[in-house]
Amino acid sequence: MKFLEYTPFDSINLFLDQLNLGDCTIRGNLEAFSCKHTATDRRLSISLEHEILDYLGKSSDSDPSSPVEHLSSRSSRKTLIYLVLTLGHMYPDYDFSAVRAHLFFQEEELESFKQMVDTYLSDASRQWAATNEGSSLLDSMTKAIDEVIKIRECDIYSYNPDSDGDPVLEKGAIWSFNYFFYNRKLKRVVSFRCYCTSKLSGDDFLTGVASDAEEEDALIDMDI
Repeated sequence: MKFLEYTPFDSINLFLDQLNLGDCTIRGNLEAFSCKHTATDRRLSISLEHEILDYLGKSSDSDPSSPVEHLSSRSSRKTLIYLVLTLGHMYPDYDFSAVRAHLFFQEEELESFKQMVDTYLSDASRQWAATNEGSSLLDSMTKAIDEVIKIRECDIYSYNPDSDGDPVLEKGAIWSFNYFFYNRKLKRVVSFRCYCTSKLSGDDFLTGVASDAEEEDALIDMDI
């Protein structure tokens, strides 16, 4: 997968780069990738293909529904591998298993993407409108994606992992989502990742463990 630079994404990515919303911060990013394999991708795609085939060979029970219909279909496996390779480029420090990842991919409609943006980026949308002459953040995003990949010709997927498979899970995380727009004809993928972190969550808040100073103060205040 080769990263592609497109100026239509620039203003949106700049706006969603650590967007301050008071008690929380939103980070979002639109990226485009060519499905042309690098040497590393080629080796990894072969490894992922073998992983999937090995899983299918050992699986005796019916597998949960795949986002690309059936893993036994070569076309479906190819799509899944493109999605997993894209995830790998988005999160280079995270190791993705194709068999595990396919459980968290889900085929989507464009309306579900729009609803997700409207729901989770409502405050961000107001800020965007205030600084962009009243324009809609959602309309700006879909227009930019359409310029790059022809959105109506795309298969759309979401990636919603559990806590063990979430590459953006970190201290203070409130929510996260990942969407992928795959145009088979253009052999191109556009990804949109977005997550929100709380500014109120510190180590002590998250772990529930008091600091040494707090424990000392508590002992002093105790009536012994």
